[in-house]
Amino acid sequence: MKKIFLALTVFILIAAPLYAEKMTRTGENIEIWFDTGGPAGGAYGTVVYNGAKQAGFDLGAKIKFMYSDWSPEKMIENFKTALAANPDGIVVMGHPGDSAYAPFIEEAEKKGIIVTCVDTPLPSLQENYLSQGFGYIGPDNYNQGKNMAKESIRRFGLKKGDKVFVWGLKRLQTRGLRAKGIIEVLEEKGIKVDYLEISPEIDKDSSLGTPVITGYVSANPDVKAMIIDHGALTSQMENFLRASNIGPDKINVAGFSLSPATAEAIEKGYVDLIGDAQPFLLGYLSVTQIVLTKKFGFSGLSIDTGSGFIGKSEIEKIKPLAKKGLR
Repeated sequence: MKKIFLALTVFILIAAPLYAEKMTRTGENIEIWFDTGGPAGGAYGTVVYNGAKQAGFDLGAKIKFMYSDWSPEKMIENFKTALAANPDGIVVMGHPGDSAYAPFIEEAEKKGIIVTCVDTPLPSLQENYLSQGFGYIGPDNYNQGKNMAKESIRRFGLKKGDKVFVWGLKRLQTRGLRAKGIIEVLEEKGIKVDYLEISPEIDKDSSLGTPVITGYVSANPDVKAMIIDHGALTSQMENFLRASNIGPDKINVAGFSLSPATAEAIEKGYVDLIGDAQPFLLGYLSVTQIVLTKKFGFSGLSIDTGSGFIGKSEIEKIKPLAKKGLR
């Protein structure tokens, strides 16, 4: 019996290191710098952060987070900072566009740093560096915009001659394609579009948007619907409409990105339709992309996360996930 026990003990001592080696997490010792896009604590960026943090935990990768206040200039500065740190990978949001990023991403690729993109694509750079792991996780902005307009027309019963307010970011090269898609579809149907550009100040701090909505609805009592091309502003729509003395279900409101505040607004009737880009996946899958490229040499993945819509009939099941920062 003692011999059997001794043999088992020796086997365990020999096998344990081998077993532990097999159980090493895929991303162990991999460092990734991640730009969440918005301000620290922002509704949309927090869900992206949660996804990236979960992937880092699951895979064993170390994640360094950066915040850009939705400023394309700050995104470029953050990339330069990350580049100087020489990590294994960098996740960017594509708002500045291909041209602005090109020289810095070229430098990163020469240094062997894996770069991948979320939220807004960088099509030329992705094409150039696809085999080096440059992927894209996020919505197809143009098609998501077109689909949002079509879904709004269907759900809100919009018709020729109706007035719709669209608040967007056309000034941004690729990110602005979503607003352009929305406007194209509405105008093709003969719907009158009142377009307003989101200012950089409001883009950074959505609470500053109150006078925009109060002023607009006061001057345009005949508006049939509003389409808000911005997740943080969508989450503020209940506050904006209350400040405008507009009750629930008085104006049809469509927007993007779910948050606890947006989920509450849907239930109460202040927001009626959400285009969901599933930002948790942006964080989770982009970290996974870099780890898989670093570890196994996989090329870039292209995953469209923005095909879903959420309204009052869907919100009950999804609201608990929004409260947890997962949706």
